[in-house]
Amino acid sequence: MLDTIQFPIMNKWSPQFPERIQLYSFPTPNGVKASIMLEETGLPYEAHRVTLADADVKSPEFLSLNPNNKIPAIIDPNGPDDAPLALFESGAILLYLAEKSGKLLGQNKGDKHRVTQWVMFQMGGIGPMFGQLGYFHKFAGAEIEDPRPRERYVSEAKRLLNVLDRQLDGEDWIAGEFSIADIAIAPWLRGLDYYGVKDVIGWESYGNVTRYLDRFLDRPAVQRGLNIPSRD
Repeated sequence: MLDTIQFPIMNKWSPQFPERIQLYSFPTPNGVKASIMLEETGLPYEAHRVTLADADVKSPEFLSLNPNNKIPAIIDPNGPDDAPLALFESGAILLYLAEKSGKLLGQNKGDKHRVTQWVMFQMGGIGPMFGQLGYFHKFAGAEIEDPRPRERYVSEAKRLLNVLDRQLDGEDWIAGEFSIADIAIAPWLRGLDYYGVKDVIGWESYGNVTRYLDRFLDRPAVQRGLNIPSRD
């Protein structure tokens, strides 16, 4: 059973159902990975809205769970070895929930490693590069007159989209069956619209990718997870 001594975060976000997985998140591309995964697997959970404001992510309570002050994070009261488990980093959370549920990680060990490589592709490539593209196109970086940072991230975003487009040629999902690789990647593709960069990168030229994102967004569990927890 969870308690506030072991998990001080509960002093700020008190659980109503402490026997369930506790999700601390916000609906960003990284945040919705966890909520979509929980919806896809059917694991019981309770969502807590943790905004990106310093008052939340840099609070002592949240830092006690994730010293890197980023969402999402979880606590599973029924973790391995019958002990609670706290986790941060969205990729680690996806892998853990896949193993716990026995879902979305392929049918065998070979599948697992192929799925994992695409999760790492998102974590090391798509996430950081798309995030920087958004920073230099929509946010504070847009004020920088030097065009080279924007050009770099536009170029890298196009390169990564080409990788995905080739991988998806003749395939519905990135690693065969629908998996955590898709849950890792697709929310970042959706985020390109929020950043307002679709015209800049030539979004419509990546036909396999655009159809892939439509398939992803058609999934009922995805539609639910995209709004958990709500922004309001």
